[in-house]
Amino acid sequence: MATVFRWLLRIFTGLVVLAAAALGLSYYFASRSLPDYDEDFRVTGVTAPVEIVRDTANVPHVFGASDSDVFFALGFVHAQDRLWQMTMLRRTAQGRLAEVFGTASVKTDELMRRLDLYGLAVKSVAAQDETTKAALEAYAKGVNAWIGIVNEEAKGRGAPEFFLFSNEIPYWQPADSIAILKLMAMRATGQIASEVLTARLSLLSQDWARDLMPDVPGKGVAALPPYASLMPGVKRSFAALERVHNPLSPVATMPFAGASNAWAAAPNRSAAGGSLLANDPHLDLSAPSLWYLARLELETGGVIGGTIPGIPAVLTGRNAGLGWGISTAWLDDQDIRMEELNPADPERYRTQDGWKPFVNRRSIIEVKDAPPVTVTLRWSDNGPIIPGSHFDLASVTPPGHVAALNWTALDPADKSMTSAMKLMHAQSVEDGIEAGKDFVAPAQNVVMADAEGIAMVMFGAMPERPAAMQGQGRLPALGWKPENRWTGRMPYSDNPRFLNPEGGIVGNTNNKTVDRPFPNHVAFRWGDTQRVQRWTRLMQEREVHSRESFIAAQLDTVSPAARTLLPLIAADLWFTGEAAPTGTQERLRQTALEVLAEWDGDMNEHLPEPLIYAAWVRALQNRLIRDELGPLADSFSHVEPLFIERVYRDIDGASRWCDVMQSAPIETCAEVASLALDDAVLELSERYGSNVESWRWGDAHQAAQDHPVLGRTPFLKWVVNIRQSKSGGDHTLDRGLTAGNGDEPFLNVNGAGYRGVYDFADPDSSVFIISTGQSGHPLSRHYDDLSVLWRRGEYVPMSLDPELARAAATGIMVLTPTGTP
Repeated sequence: MATVFRWLLRIFTGLVVLAAAALGLSYYFASRSLPDYDEDFRVTGVTAPVEIVRDTANVPHVFGASDSDVFFALGFVHAQDRLWQMTMLRRTAQGRLAEVFGTASVKTDELMRRLDLYGLAVKSVAAQDETTKAALEAYAKGVNAWIGIVNEEAKGRGAPEFFLFSNEIPYWQPADSIAILKLMAMRATGQIASEVLTARLSLLSQDWARDLMPDVPGKGVAALPPYASLMPGVKRSFAALERVHNPLSPVATMPFAGASNAWAAAPNRSAAGGSLLANDPHLDLSAPSLWYLARLELETGGVIGGTIPGIPAVLTGRNAGLGWGISTAWLDDQDIRMEELNPADPERYRTQDGWKPFVNRRSIIEVKDAPPVTVTLRWSDNGPIIPGSHFDLASVTPPGHVAALNWTALDPADKSMTSAMKLMHAQSVEDGIEAGKDFVAPAQNVVMADAEGIAMVMFGAMPERPAAMQGQGRLPALGWKPENRWTGRMPYSDNPRFLNPEGGIVGNTNNKTVDRPFPNHVAFRWGDTQRVQRWTRLMQEREVHSRESFIAAQLDTVSPAARTLLPLIAADLWFTGEAAPTGTQERLRQTALEVLAEWDGDMNEHLPEPLIYAAWVRALQNRLIRDELGPLADSFSHVEPLFIERVYRDIDGASRWCDVMQSAPIETCAEVASLALDDAVLELSERYGSNVESWRWGDAHQAAQDHPVLGRTPFLKWVVNIRQSKSGGDHTLDRGLTAGNGDEPFLNVNGAGYRGVYDFADPDSSVFIISTGQSGHPLSRHYDDLSVLWRRGEYVPMSLDPELARAAATGIMVLTPTGTP
């Protein structure tokens, strides 16, 4: 027995030693790619020494002799800190993820090949002005300089992920940056999904479509036509939408299709007498964040703010004279066209002039550990043909037809990058407005402020639709009919703009901005009907604002949806009946109602009320629509406040949703609300215990900043994922959009990855923050150092003073031209 024990001990010790050695070796190789921010380099591509000063938040301040040198250095630092992220963004746009991740990414690659975003980006390079071309070229050289150093000096392949996946890193090209901007346009629109879901509901019932996807209240909006009258032969379907989650997929469903807050106050509404501007764009949370903070010293002066690695522009930020913020405009920039196939030759489609052949091209998708996949790409005059397996298009495509996509971003002469560069150089509101003239996609409401005034202008190409268009862009339409074809773009002067309004405040929370009749409208569906209510109140309850009041508004966690819906759904339930015995389901419901009765709608992470409310309205909406829609109800993964309000106010007879169709009795809305509350408290008690007062919103609502690739890998997920308890919710200004489905429906998966507040009374007192850290390297102390500040609602200084940056420098790097003594 002693001999067996000794051998077991030896084996165990050997395994521990081997494991320790493997971990040590892994750490050694992974740490090789950690950059030394004090290390100097000799590089080819700069004309004079470039100084890169890293402040305490690891924000690079770049000082060079020319703009080209500065953009070179920006590419260099982006690659130093985010090379893996940049490579994945490029692969996504190119449709080349399957080369790394295998069959799971083939469908994403196929869609990207069909859209040809990368091919369009290559063509768009020639359309940029000379200044932008020079910046793109210099930036690419900077990225490639770091890739060359990684290869020559064995710096851990540039990022730890390259040890686990393909370490092939092709050199950067100017088209790569434009392709990533187009990728952002795809993430910022959900119009395809909206059209398909509207069509499916319309096939089932016009009333259902009107109630569940109502037009945002306002005048002059036309009624929804029945889809069955437009597309004969399409069958009704209650089937659930296909849901294949791929963290690297750029396709966004409606709740996640771009959101943001941006607002500004004129000097007469500012306590210090200078314009104020606040901005917090909302995107899917990830580790690292999509945003990267940087300061560039250009020939026109310093500029500082949020960049996206891969794009050589400050997309939201300020310079000495102008500040700008972005908010998704929710422009209806996509239309689905149903192309009728020739029964005798399916390679031809119907046009108003007869049958016409599709433009075809074959594309081969290389797949890791599997045979390559060959797809035939097709285009009609209306755009690329998208198979029915994408976006659930098969459910709304009539027999003998295929779907084509009209989309403003599919423009081979897209000058959006030039516009972004011009905005960065603009020194006044007027210059900023002029910069937006050539912007195409993604459509953004750009809020601007200079020392004297403010403005909000929509940047983006608005499709020009005929007044007689079938479906008005809300439903798929027949592609061969001339009344359904776009006739061009509306002039930039027609884009909504608000310049120095009398009230001294402009802003947007993705809410409806204009009330125009079709076809001069912007959209029928908008991204927000709730946050704008809270924003309006906060802006108007003070005569003047300050940097601090703008910060408080950015961080506000009161839900106007909760304040509206709770009195409606609980109207017949408050304080009714005798107190039930302790430990019973009835008592649990009464306790939940008691705590909700005293609640002010603050979605604070430390309170039980937000959790009870969120679970209740989620269960309520499910009970209201499940018996009518069946599996299709899963498409409504997030609470639709306008729908529940319509039901409980019985607008247009919407209270009929409360009656369960399959049961003989006629259920009332109060009964359904009570049953839904029982569903909610039972689910919560099973997960968090029976003590209602101990429940905590933050336990369920954690900001899930997960690594897109390694975030689900055992053990590694504990290293690469950043999880934090978080206040806010779906409808708060400090937006913490929930997952909506799955095992953790209240997980916070989308929010403000960047926040900035700019004060032109004292510009160097401006502040900003991102949600993770600057580095994409999990072993770097800058991987998550800013996330703690972000969660607490804190910021870091946003100063253009070079001496301040140098005084607190954590590293100073100099890039010297090769051959310089």
